[in-house]
Amino acid sequence: MAKALVTVVKIQLPAGKANPAPPVGTALGPHGINLVGFCTEFNNATKEMGDTIVPIEISIFDDRSFTFIMKSPPAAVLIKKALGIAKGSKVPNKDKVGTITRAQLEEIAKIKVKDLNSNDMDAAVKIIAGAARSMGVKVEG
Repeated sequence: MAKALVTVVKIQLPAGKANPAPPVGTALGPHGINLVGFCTEFNNATKEMGDTIVPIEISIFDDRSFTFIMKSPPAAVLIKKALGIAKGSKVPNKDKVGTITRAQLEEIAKIKVKDLNSNDMDAAVKIIAGAARSMGVKVEG
């Protein structure tokens, strides 16, 4: 008999640094899964990614087992990393915090393409450019 899916939990964690404390414990504890087991699996799967934020979808089944799917890091995190900035602008339409080139947008789009709702690379670049603009980053090209 197949396991029944109880719920899907979505959280974002730093790669390789999950522990049973919040936010992991708060999100997964009520569902009764093994928190230490989840943290060990997640940390082993992401130890090569440095300190990047990784969104994950955890599928929890009726027998308290789980599976998880890792997504690509958020566009804002990749843009901040590419530009070497700590955060976006508080007033993005007036204060600019940096400039991003078309080549940088394409690199980020290549990482994000499987999680974006786009048919081709040009559309993916436009999505990333929109995220950059909303952070107060000037887009070239």
